[in-house]
Amino acid sequence: MKKNKVDSEFQKKKRDKFIELAESRVNKTITNLRLIGNLSRKNNYEYTDKDVKIILGALDKELKNVKDLFKRGSEMSSDDSFKL
Repeated sequence: MKKNKVDSEFQKKKRDKFIELAESRVNKTITNLRLIGNLSRKNNYEYTDKDVKIILGALDKELKNVKDLFKRGSEMSSDDSFKL
């Protein structure tokens, strides 16, 4: 029974860490997405439809990658960084 209690405590710690990191990372991502949205203000910035398509394509691609990772439950090996 002692091993089950240790396993249970370990699983709880893993769950707590997941919740802590998920909340932090998702909130940071939401903030950053809103900042990207601020770039849409034509009175402050100049951009083309092509720029918008590239930005939204990169965001769509990464969101798809994250969805796929959660379906598979494995790590991503991509080090791609965004460049306009």
